[in-house]
Parts: sequence; structure tokens; C-alpha cells
Amino acid sequence: MKKLLLISLLVTSGLAQAAEAIPDVVKTFSEQQNIKIIKKIDAPGGAPAWLGQYQDMGVTLFLTPDGKHVISGYLYDEKGKNLSDAYFQKEIYAPLGREMWKQLNAAHPLKEGADTAPRKVFVFADPFCPYCKAFWAEAQPWVKAGKVQLNTLLVAFLNPNSGRNASAILNTKDPVSAWREYELSGGKTLPKPAGGASRENVAVLQQHQQLMDSLGANATPAIYYLNAQNELQQVVGMPDEKQLEEMFGPKP
Repeated sequence: MKKLLLISLLVTSGLAQAAEAIPDVVKTFSEQQNIKIIKKIDAPGGAPAWLGQYQDMGVTLFLTPDGKHVISGYLYDEKGKNLSDAYFQKEIYAPLGREMWKQLNAAHPLKEGADTAPRKVFVFADPFCPYCKAFWAEAQPWVKAGKVQLNTLLVAFLNPNSGRNASAILNTKDPVSAWREYELSGGKTLPKPAGGASRENVAVLQQHQQLMDSLGANATPAIYYLNAQNELQQVVGMPDEKQLEEMFGPKP
């Protein structure tokens, strides 16, 4: 009896897996377009549908009733709401965001504020970026109040001297204080060079630039934080007051 039950379960499992098999037309299309099929989804309307990923973007694929054609695009309801976004956020963007957040936390930023601060914000900043200075100044009330830990990742691409200034700051005994003095002076107070740029500092700047590129930012300040749903958020450029409160919380 147990053997018969086991065989029955195996057959049922095999049939279920076969039923979930990706149709040839969907498989061929996804392979031709370099789309990675993530899973079958229960899309409203009855059309068999699959969630796919093209590079870092989501895509939904739908099989026509004849089973011979595939439609690629977004799914909308009768009110014009994009239903595909919810699948993308849950299955693609949220996991990618968690991985990117891990990479940010594994970096070596200039930390201002306690590790116990309820909010943590990362910002890529160039020494010659005026909006980076403005953002740093705006963040200080939250940092001083213990509400936010500001993590600055220096990069060097805006000015021929960006690398020199960034290296001079990183080369001090207290880079956080050196960065603070530099920002408070409007970029006029630069530590005296203690020799040439070390290989370590050059490597740090290169790593920061690579990380910034991988996150899809091409300007500074490039700011990253987690929202209330623990989803990674990106703001490139100087945030407005509403954005500042969204990332930092109510102003102290």
C-alpha cells in the first residue's frame, strides 16, 4: 500500500512538473532575446504568463490561446494600472536591492554617526561636487541628533584634481574629520599631502567608482537608503525637502 502511494505521489509530481514546463515558443523567444525565465505567474485574465529578467529589468511574457505565439510587455488592468510592476518588485528589484545593499555595507565609507542610528544612508560624493557639499550640510542635523548614519563613498571623476583631493583626505589619520573640515570650508581646507597617493587609496577610489557604476548612477551625489519596506531607494542629485524627509525621517 505504501509503495502504491509513493508511486502515485511520484506520478502526480511528475505530471505537475510537466504541466509547469515552459512552452517551446516561450523558451525559444526568451533564449533569442537573452531573457532569463524566473517563474510562471498567475496573471489575471487566464493567459499563461511567465516572469522574465532581461539584464536588470523585468519582463512579462504571455502565451496566446493557440499556444504558438508569445507576447512580451506589461499587464494592465481596466483602470490602466501596471500589474507587472508588482511581480518585478517582488521577484527582481527587491532581491537585487538587497544584494546591492550588502555591497554598500561591505564597502569602506567615511562614517558619520553611530552604527546604532535607526537609519543608514550611503552617498557617492566627488570632492568638487557642489551638490554633494549641499547634501552633506543638509544631513548634519539628523546625524548630530543620532537619527542617521551618513556613509560617504568618495569617487573622483568631476575634476582633474578630484583624485588628488580624495586621496589627500583618505590618506589622513582621521579621514572623517578631514572630510568634515573640507566640506565646512567649501573645499578650501585640504590636508597637506603625506606623500603620493597610496595604492590602497587608489584601489578604494576605483572600487567606489565600480560600485557606483554597477548601481546605475552616473552623477553625484548618488544616494542610497532603505525605505519602510526595506526596499533599496536611489536618489541622484540634490534631494528636495520631501526626499530628505523620506530618507532621513522627520527633521529633528
